[in-house]
Amino acid sequence: MPRPTRTASKSRRAYHHGNLRRALLDEALATIRAEGVEGVTLRDIGARLGVSRTALYRHFADKRALLAAVATEGFRMLRERLVAAWEEGNRGDDAFHAMGVAYVQFAVDNPSHYRVMFGGFVDAQARDPELGTEARGAFQALVDAVVALQRDGVFLAEDAVLMSTHTWALVHGVAMLAIDGQLPGPADVDALMRYSFRRLRTGILVNTGTSRVACAPG
Repeated sequence: MPRPTRTASKSRRAYHHGNLRRALLDEALATIRAEGVEGVTLRDIGARLGVSRTALYRHFADKRALLAAVATEGFRMLRERLVAAWEEGNRGDDAFHAMGVAYVQFAVDNPSHYRVMFGGFVDAQARDPELGTEARGAFQALVDAVVALQRDGVFLAEDAVLMSTHTWALVHGVAMLAIDGQLPGPADVDALMRYSFRRLRTGILVNTGTSRVACAPG
């Protein structure tokens, strides 16, 4: 089915003087929602905002730079959500589950950011130090939680980075199913997250001789 397109008259957004960069990012995000990442061009975004090419290039040299800024913002927001879930959950086992829920909820709330972050449109490891820093920071939030739970004797004392990558792969899969509309509804996302984390935890919890899994959230 053809994706919807937007006319300049319907897409034009007013912006305050000095806030063009924010307006460009918002227009890029709206374009991604409507047309996909492939639909983003600086020329069309500038036309919808009614700004000159010279003004555009003061902020972003090309499409890659614009998408890198979108991804950078996304990784920063994701890191903040993960850290908040960990801190608000008192840095314990329940907090680790809350981080997984926060991750998927971030993707559902911000699908345009998420598609740029993980769709292969930008390289977080090259050419953009700020993007690389934010991408690593988001993953490090997960690693730090795993290390803390290993130190407290909750998780097995295995390779923390590998364990974190395994966890990330699981929640990323759920997130992609959710934003691609492959799950019937919000209740199914929640049910899948709860089930997935119960199964994940059976493999990484320290065996204390009691059924820790039975105490899993949900």
